[in-house]
Amino acid sequence: MTKKILNKAKELIDLNKEEICYLYNNTSLGELIEAANYLRYIHNPSKEVGYIIDRNVNITNICYSRCLFCNFWRDNKSSEAYVLNREDYCVKIEEMLSVGGSQLLLQGGMNGELGLEYYCDLFIFLKRRYPNLKLHALSPPEIVYLSKREKLSYREVLLKLIDSGLDSLPGGGAEILTDRVRRLISPAKCSTEEWLGVMKEAHILGLTTTATMVYGHIETIEDRAEHLIKIRDLQKEKPLASKGFIAFILWPFRGSGTRLMKLYPNMVESNSYEYVKMLTLSRIVLNNIKNIQVSWLTVGKDIASLSLHCGANDMGSLMIEENVLKTVGVNTRLNIDEMKMIINKCGFIARKRNQEYEFIE
Repeated sequence: MTKKILNKAKELIDLNKEEICYLYNNTSLGELIEAANYLRYIHNPSKEVGYIIDRNVNITNICYSRCLFCNFWRDNKSSEAYVLNREDYCVKIEEMLSVGGSQLLLQGGMNGELGLEYYCDLFIFLKRRYPNLKLHALSPPEIVYLSKREKLSYREVLLKLIDSGLDSLPGGGAEILTDRVRRLISPAKCSTEEWLGVMKEAHILGLTTTATMVYGHIETIEDRAEHLIKIRDLQKEKPLASKGFIAFILWPFRGSGTRLMKLYPNMVESNSYEYVKMLTLSRIVLNNIKNIQVSWLTVGKDIASLSLHCGANDMGSLMIEENVLKTVGVNTRLNIDEMKMIINKCGFIARKRNQEYEFIE
């Protein structure tokens, strides 16, 4: 049965939920790694592995969503609450440019005081000040929030943001794309249908996007399989001229001190074995998404190295700044030389890329 399913996957034929769960429950890690590595070279035939230098800046930590898995959010009355000012952005961008970065990953909480006009004005300011800056900004939950706040469609919100300078849309806020799970861990955040609806509209408008999964909390294997299938199926609907989901990023849940861990005290964080297993399944299932990115920040350098032989072809961002995972004790850091060394020592060729996954000098 395993061989039959893996051969089907190698021919880029869609796997169903039962087949995905069968692979998870009944297939050795070695067999999964072999299949995922084979498919890595189908989608990306060269030995090149990409990385990008960017900065992850959080606009605000004020957020009404208050997800159970997040320690970053603050109430607007908190002494630790903030909204960045324009001088803050300039300092952070100048630091990023000085080390060869050009992309700003710009996200933040859903702050009830910040409307569409605020984001449009901010994007326009940043693009006028730094014309070559690429804005990889916001995410589906923020688009849904702005849509409801302004009484506009997703399309209208996205068009206004694109006109103001938005270049691509991150896949944040997906967590697990089943409403049973979402109602338990993030009841105030957008639904599965809303998340997918924003991404569908983004693809129609030609926006490059990414997709993510945060696994290893209260979801089941069936939930994970459904999540992957929904991502794959939405990618099928994109216009031919659109890149749609250009990459998939898998994040193991890290929840030290979160309300979710306190609510489920018997929960055990996912280990390296589980990460590699889910990474291989992601490459096997997502037969229409070219790039699979390593989550080195949450799994560490050694597992990141192994992942390049398990279906992944991209090391992601150097991550000059990261604030959310710091709040749950994740402090892994890399510099440019370390990033290149990890890739090269694994027998690959390190290549700097842009947000469109195009290699640059």
